[in-house]
Amino acid sequence: MKPLPRILSSLGAVVFWADAAAGQSQPPPLSAFTVATIKPTAAKDDSFAYRVLPGGQLTAMGVTLKFLIMQAYQVRAFQVSGGPNWVAADRWDIQAKPEGIEGRPSSAQEAVMVRALLEDRFQLKAHRETKEMPVYALVTAKDGPKLAAAADTSVHGGRTPPGAWSLKNVGTADLVRYLSQQLSRTVIDKTGLSGHYDVKLEWTPQHSEGGPEALGLPVTPDGATPGASTVGPSIFTAIQEQLGLKLESTRGPVEIVVIDRAEKPSAN
Repeated sequence: MKPLPRILSSLGAVVFWADAAAGQSQPPPLSAFTVATIKPTAAKDDSFAYRVLPGGQLTAMGVTLKFLIMQAYQVRAFQVSGGPNWVAADRWDIQAKPEGIEGRPSSAQEAVMVRALLEDRFQLKAHRETKEMPVYALVTAKDGPKLAAAADTSVHGGRTPPGAWSLKNVGTADLVRYLSQQLSRTVIDKTGLSGHYDVKLEWTPQHSEGGPEALGLPVTPDGATPGASTVGPSIFTAIQEQLGLKLESTRGPVEIVVIDRAEKPSAN
């Protein structure tokens, strides 16, 4: 499982730019968070943010334990199972600082530190399992791909607001990661394509598709997807018509994280 993108802002026009070290094996951090403040998010505060700054300082607002587990285990929301209802409902504001880290920690270092924080403050106990589950296979459509070669290889990533993606210099391995996030299901690359492309994709998101629950956050009161368009094709039709690719339903092994125990943190 490759690292989740660093999340810089709230839902809607979330910006993902690939980490140059993404997917590379990294050593564990020299230290975990030595100081951490965790407080319930104010009842009427809908803000959401998650940032790891140079030096390893973590600032989070409006995050759920489920979201934090996603960061700690480097999985998607649909790969987190079990636990009490509050895990995906109650939101928290966190300020945490480590010692012994210079510069920005790698995704692997960040995951280890967050996991240690959850085990300490939320009394989290969890384990990994692999289950046979529904997945999508991304394949080339009958008439072949309609992908434009990357015009600028100095950038990588892009903007992925619901219903309107604009990606630059991405491969199909990147595309399946974005699709997994959007569709809450593992997507396997079966295209055989090895190039890098500029991708624009426009569609009408379905109910809850790519919504707050895709980030392990509570569903909006009306169940709507923030920023979604109101007209246009489904994502399945758009992928075939606009990209010359196709999503096929199948089954395959999916790694999940099962919550064995979780407790709300004490006030501090």
